[in-house]
Amino acid sequence: MLHPSFHAQATPDKAAVIMAGSGQVITYRMLDDRSNQVAQLFRALGLQSGDHIALMLENHPAYFEICWGAQRAGLIYTAMSTRLTEAEVSHIVNDCGAKAMIASRAMAPAVQHLPAACPAVAHWLMLENPPDGGVDGGADGGADGGGYGAVADLLAGWSAYAPAVAAQPVARIADERAGGDMLYSSGTTGRPKGVFVPPQATEIDAPSPMTDILRNLYRVDASTVYLSPAPLYHAAPLRYTMAVQRLGGTVVVMAHFDAEHYLQLVQQHRISHSQLVPTMFVRMLKLAPAVRARYDTSSLRCAIHAAAPCPVLVKQQMIDWWGPVLWEYYAGTEGNGVTMVNSSEWLTHPGTVGRAVIGELRIVDDDTGGLVPTGKSGTVYFANGRPFEYHNDPAKTAGSTHPLGWTTLGDVGYVDADGYLFLTDRKAYMIISGGVNIYPQEAENVLINHPKVADCAVLGVPNADFGEEVKAVVQPRDMRDAGPALEQELIAFCRQHLSPIKCPKSVDFEAELPRHATGKLYKRLLKDRYWAGHTSRIL
Repeated sequence: MLHPSFHAQATPDKAAVIMAGSGQVITYRMLDDRSNQVAQLFRALGLQSGDHIALMLENHPAYFEICWGAQRAGLIYTAMSTRLTEAEVSHIVNDCGAKAMIASRAMAPAVQHLPAACPAVAHWLMLENPPDGGVDGGADGGADGGGYGAVADLLAGWSAYAPAVAAQPVARIADERAGGDMLYSSGTTGRPKGVFVPPQATEIDAPSPMTDILRNLYRVDASTVYLSPAPLYHAAPLRYTMAVQRLGGTVVVMAHFDAEHYLQLVQQHRISHSQLVPTMFVRMLKLAPAVRARYDTSSLRCAIHAAAPCPVLVKQQMIDWWGPVLWEYYAGTEGNGVTMVNSSEWLTHPGTVGRAVIGELRIVDDDTGGLVPTGKSGTVYFANGRPFEYHNDPAKTAGSTHPLGWTTLGDVGYVDADGYLFLTDRKAYMIISGGVNIYPQEAENVLINHPKVADCAVLGVPNADFGEEVKAVVQPRDMRDAGPALEQELIAFCRQHLSPIKCPKSVDFEAELPRHATGKLYKRLLKDRYWAGHTSRIL
């Protein structure tokens, strides 16, 4: 059986989760009992299989009980970024059709007015922050995981999560059915888009492509100790950690990434598996040699990375340091296909993101719709992969689908004679900063409304730590306004409407932006100025 409920019977006292900061342990028995209570609560609230819920939490001890409770109740759960503004959160909650919303008290600035803005949500449940003030804090009941405390300052319209769950029986609900996630990633239209991949089976313990990959390629099993340094609301951290729990391993959750603390945890917990983004590699490589040498990383059997371009030199240095334990993959929240490459293959094909392990690669000429020759760039499609759809956006779903049924994430690349994929560009000029996808259209839509802005373009420019950072190039209505004061004014204006990570870190000014007579912006002409002399941002 591939489910925590099985491990709760076989190894009830084994750690399913360890919160890295506090050391709080959640055993498989605790996780099973609590997720049963959560499922019971959903049924008591009237939620049935196929209904949607939303959650907005930091890396909280309750994260997994909520997701597993939803999963075994057949619900579709939408985990949201903790960096979103109230307007962005309300859009997602309304768009996904959530009937219940769960948040922690720490999220108050972004959720306090949601009950008025989201009338279709019937139930608002709030968790108290961990008592130590950090997201790694333990429950009020100590290491037994018995509860997370009453919310001291409950927001209007919200009910306390902890007592509502504690009042439920720990027995399994009678109508268990597999649910799953529907996570949101922004689109080039500037609005976040929900990606729905229907569950492949109704049984809660059914295998999936994810568990097959973890077992067969990464060798994840009950002996695995998996370190997760990223926010759980991201697709990969959430899906991978839950897959490890399906297989009976232990997940160690960091509140946030810190380079030296990460190495400490690898040594302390004898970490066997982990997933990172290239920015984390860069941060660790920048530690003093004596600090890096202080920690034993020999327990690492598999260090997985994706989500952002990894410079060839950075990856080579990591392999030199950790050995040939790095695995890279290319995939998206959509789950329509996956490529993968291990260290030995990568060393013979530097810069590749691997060969297809789910779906089949098709490189397409956008002009003709036909396949391009080996070694020539085109739009990357997957054939015979998992179906998906963009929630409430049939036009976007259709736009990502080839007439032959292949699907694309909008990336451009080529396949070599050995079948290895190399990415060369992003069709939509998506910015990837520290492993986070940022779509420039959202910031452009805000900036163009500023009274002193005549035209603008937002793009990714080189950043040594994050790979890319967000920059705005602005054509002022009056060029005499150009300067540091207007730069700070525009950044502040953007931050009033969007989360900071989506906003420019700097602004440059131009008398005129390069546009075609039809109005099309030649963003590549702008980007080339900043990337000249730099290694390709993908390779």
